[in-house]
Amino acid sequence: MPVDIDIDHVARLARLELSDEERERLRAQLSLILEHAAKVSEVATADVPPTASAIPRPTVLRPDVPTPSMGPEEALANAPDREDDRFRVPRIVEVE
Repeated sequence: MPVDIDIDHVARLARLELSDEERERLRAQLSLILEHAAKVSEVATADVPPTASAIPRPTVLRPDVPTPSMGPEEALANAPDREDDRFRVPRIVEVE
């Protein structure tokens, strides 16, 4: 089932200038792509439940276990500038 494409409209949307040769080549290619995509709707899926994954997968998240974090000295070891136990960064909001 050939799909008719308004390639000029598609080119305008994509802001492309196409030569006549490119227009005909892209029309054929895009039509073929849309034909293949349309075949997906022909697959019998009435008895297939919707899923997030094609294969069943267990949860991939690890348990949330609290652990000690690094201290200020370790966290600030490579900081380009610091003030006490904090990172010092340039001001980005002007206060009036």
